[in-house]
Amino acid sequence: MQSTELVKLVESELDQRKGLRITTLDVRDKTTITDFMVVVSATSARHAKSLCDYVSVKVKENGVQPIGMEGQGGSDWVLLDLGDVVVHVMAGQARELYQLEKLWSVSAA
Repeated sequence: MQSTELVKLVESELDQRKGLRITTLDVRDKTTITDFMVVVSATSARHAKSLCDYVSVKVKENGVQPIGMEGQGGSDWVLLDLGDVVVHVMAGQARELYQLEKLWSVSAA
């Protein structure tokens, strides 16, 4: 699956599962780690974990094997690594503190 198709699938699933403020960052010209980062807010630690669980199931149904998930044990930031797409599900306070959108908006030198 192409990274652009994968990111659309992730965005759709997050939207259906009531993820808040879904933002997709195209980081292809900034890093070789991944092509896209999707940042989404969750209402609670349980909501964050369930969003990642639902996305994980959906991408597996479409032939993509997730590489890993971190922070699912009651954390306010859960990361789901899908290779070409990295999903950051964050509680509102953590999202404001770390400001990933601002961090990754800096132009490549």
